[in-house]
Amino acid sequence: MAEHEPLRGIPGILRPYKEYIKSLNLGEGDQVVYYGCVGTCTPFVELLAVTIRGLHLRQAFVPLLDEEKAHAIHDVPDIGMQASGKPVVLSPNVIVIMGGLAMPLMPVTKEQVRDLAARHSGAKVVGVCFQNMFERAGWTDTVPFELVINAMIEPITVTRTEK
Repeated sequence: MAEHEPLRGIPGILRPYKEYIKSLNLGEGDQVVYYGCVGTCTPFVELLAVTIRGLHLRQAFVPLLDEEKAHAIHDVPDIGMQASGKPVVLSPNVIVIMGGLAMPLMPVTKEQVRDLAARHSGAKVVGVCFQNMFERAGWTDTVPFELVINAMIEPITVTRTEK
């Protein structure tokens, strides 16, 4: 039976992610590779990356599933973790699939993600999404996730002050 742990806010996403990565006992230089949409997933990838920066792992971002366009993620002083323009060779110990890939109109299928995981056999597969995106898109029965972090961002309050 799956374990569900209710958490809140940004720490509710980052803490379990860091705990999971630490539990894998990866060695210095092992690699975590994030797959996501350019622009919308990238800030969340950088948040996840900053959470585990002290573990001395190599991290990379792949736009969509195009591994030829993989970029190293590195610490930029006074800024945080950033994907660079430098290409990187992939040998993931952990694959992190971002929920943006499962959104309607994205050119990625659950079968492609399943096949990606199979190509990197031995790599752990983590999913990070919002609003039950993996479940709503039907990915949880196909993609071999070992951990899914699903965040809800409701309610949203917008306050405007008239001037």
